[in-house]
Amino acid sequence: MVSDPEIRYPPQVLRDYAFLADGERGALLGPRGDIVWLCAPKWHDDAVFSELIGGAGFYAVTPKIPRFVWGGYYEDGSLIWRSRWVTTDGVIECREALAFPGDRDKVVLLRQIVAKDCPAPMHVELTPADGFGRRALRDVRCDNGVWTGRCGRLRVRWSGAAEASYDDGRWELGITVKPGDTRDLVLELSERAFDDDPPDPDQVWNATAFAWSREVPALAETLAPRDARHSYTVLRGMTSAGGGMVAAATMSLPERAEAGRNYDYRYAWIRDQAYVGQAAAVTHPHPLLDQAVGFIAERLLADGPKLRPAYTVDGGRVPDERTLSRLAGYPGGADKIGNHVNEQFQLDGFGESLLVFAAAARHDRLDTAHWKAVEACVDAIEQRWTEPDAGVWELDDEHWTHSRLTCVAGLGAISNHAAHSQAGKWRALADRILATTASEATHPDGHWQRSPTDDKVDAALLLPAVRGAVPADDPRTIATIEAVQRDLAREHFVYRFRQQDGPLSDAEGAFILCGFMMALGEHQQGNFVSAARYFERNRSACGTPGLFSEEFDVAQRQLRGNLPQAFVHGIMLEAAGRLADHPR
Repeated sequence: MVSDPEIRYPPQVLRDYAFLADGERGALLGPRGDIVWLCAPKWHDDAVFSELIGGAGFYAVTPKIPRFVWGGYYEDGSLIWRSRWVTTDGVIECREALAFPGDRDKVVLLRQIVAKDCPAPMHVELTPADGFGRRALRDVRCDNGVWTGRCGRLRVRWSGAAEASYDDGRWELGITVKPGDTRDLVLELSERAFDDDPPDPDQVWNATAFAWSREVPALAETLAPRDARHSYTVLRGMTSAGGGMVAAATMSLPERAEAGRNYDYRYAWIRDQAYVGQAAAVTHPHPLLDQAVGFIAERLLADGPKLRPAYTVDGGRVPDERTLSRLAGYPGGADKIGNHVNEQFQLDGFGESLLVFAAAARHDRLDTAHWKAVEACVDAIEQRWTEPDAGVWELDDEHWTHSRLTCVAGLGAISNHAAHSQAGKWRALADRILATTASEATHPDGHWQRSPTDDKVDAALLLPAVRGAVPADDPRTIATIEAVQRDLAREHFVYRFRQQDGPLSDAEGAFILCGFMMALGEHQQGNFVSAARYFERNRSACGTPGLFSEEFDVAQRQLRGNLPQAFVHGIMLEAAGRLADHPR
């Protein structure tokens, strides 16, 4: 019996974690085959594997040998991951996936050990613990080689491990797979009773691979097809059957050690979903566009001017932020759950909603209900654009320039597809917002400043011009790009805004989102070489599995914050599509 799993499977740097997802939940998988994060049955439910932030639960399938090096790769166009360990004798792999598309109420986690060219001695440990480790296994039994038990509100069924031993909340299994053979393990978690037989592994594997092949487009026309395709795949894995897409799969992963900046991102942000919908519409109207439009439209029709910045993926209220106050947390962070965004007003969410509706309209994807949502969104902007809001960075309420310009862009974009009477009214509203914003938030040097009372530049102000709030050749557009490059860009990485004197990296990491925004801005200006340099620099800011987090610590070349971060994958996907379109 292994007495201390924390010593055996300690936290790793974020760049070494792979991501499994089925649309309804996601897991993080470490380099020793240790699944240390999984919330079940839904994204925002309590974690059953929470070793990542100091909880008790994990599920490891790892080589039982002293010397090996880790690697891995995704099967093309899927979130089927192959952990790969090169040993002194040969190669061992483990094929890993959540059965796709996911059942909203049941988790099916597939693991297949593959002995490539040498015997594969493996050690397997399974310790589910619901409630972030509070509720351990109970009522455990084995019938006909299939293990079952209860774990908090979850029922557990584990097949393929008949010879495992069980003691004190943990299963253990030692096996050796012969060269050329495989061994399947299937774990199921559900709040419902299991009233059927365990699934056949081959059937589920085949169905999962086939489903992924139908869901992910080729994206061959983009600048970086392989990475664009991977970003689309990640985003599809983060999008539920109801259309809601989580901002990230995790919670409490710190943006900066001991700085108190750890958040719970397992919810659907309107802004993030709009970014992804627009990215999915750049080349063709891919399904992620329709899912974004549908989810946002439902929220607007339900809440109108009281639209919240974020919801659970099934449209519910984000729970209040609190600290569990009993877990060690990921090193440098704390165990926060819920999010204070549920009390915020973010004006730019309305503008981004109109932009994604306009993207759908270009492809003739809006129906009558969607147009009602458009009207509700315009009415909300008209009612609330003079109010201060928390802005894109969710700070203190202020008349943020980015928020207002995003509404200008959204109104202008949707006006191009509206009835004549509506179009004129909506353009007039856009002109009124732009005139007020220009009079209050144009810096003496000519660039857009953050707000009427904050004269600093902000990297988020790169995006409204790309979206059409003002023309590309507007002097304020050009001056803003130059100001961001001068004040916030270093080595083709871009920081959000200056928070203090001294090096930018002293305050936080570079924002990968902003680096791709700069690539879009430079492309719009016709500066194709510069755009490509920003694109390539930020495209490299990921780990072995090709996942982006929110921030990148340039000095240490490390990912910071929750993982994977949807809006970064979304803006990367958009940049890959747009940068491919220029004179060669």
